[in-house]
Amino acid sequence: MMDCKKALSETGGDIIKAIEFLRTKGLASAEKKASRTTAEGRIGSYIHDSRIGILIEVNCETDFVSRGEIFKELVDDLAMQVAACPQVQVVATEDVAEAVVSKEREIETIATIGENMKVKRFVRYNLAEGRIGSYIHDSRIGVLIEVNCETDFVGRGEIFKELVDDLAMQVVACPQVQFVSTEDVPKSIVEKEKELEMQREDLQSKPENIREKIVDGRISKRLGELALLEQPFIKDDKLLVKDLVKQTVASLGENIKVRRFVRFTLGEDTD
Repeated sequence: MMDCKKALSETGGDIIKAIEFLRTKGLASAEKKASRTTAEGRIGSYIHDSRIGILIEVNCETDFVSRGEIFKELVDDLAMQVAACPQVQVVATEDVAEAVVSKEREIETIATIGENMKVKRFVRYNLAEGRIGSYIHDSRIGVLIEVNCETDFVGRGEIFKELVDDLAMQVVACPQVQFVSTEDVPKSIVEKEKELEMQREDLQSKPENIREKIVDGRISKRLGELALLEQPFIKDDKLLVKDLVKQTVASLGENIKVRRFVRFTLGEDTD
């Protein structure tokens, strides 16, 4: 009430100008809040027709706000916004004129909730054939995954959908996993691992050929820890993920390929 009274006083009783005055004040307050640290937040996703997938992280200041409906709605809306705007490639609205409306909404929401919020990052997957899936754990860990098959008929079936959902959960459950298969691990990482292993004290007294075999075995184990397909399946640890995929191939009669995935952990350093 006091703000309204002040606004009318400042604008000589002009209601329209008073509204503009209040809005300007609200935006100014929001901009001030925008300088505060955002350590909490929410990871969200949006999947359109299993063919377009978005994974997004939006930060705020407190866990209380991050779990509220207003903030949750904002994250959901932003994920849909990215899906609807294929030309959008960056977060910063000053770099993308088409995102002005989104920035306005963000500022207005900051003014409403009373905390600074920041869209930290997002990823978009566009599918050829198969399915894009996602899994969000407690709004703090999120995975977006693309799995390819040969036909749309299989891609929309329940068996294939269950496989994609299980693989997304598998990635969430395995924070050490960074690649789909061992073949995807960059040569630079393999060479670095080999260099470190060759320098271990327990190998220095062994003959060169023995050292090589031991190192190769250790590197193979290490690369397996980084690869999704080499992980024990979370629903049956006697089964490797690659064998789960093979079983599904046999069941459906089509080739299946886990193409890519991305994992967001709330607040992680992305530099």
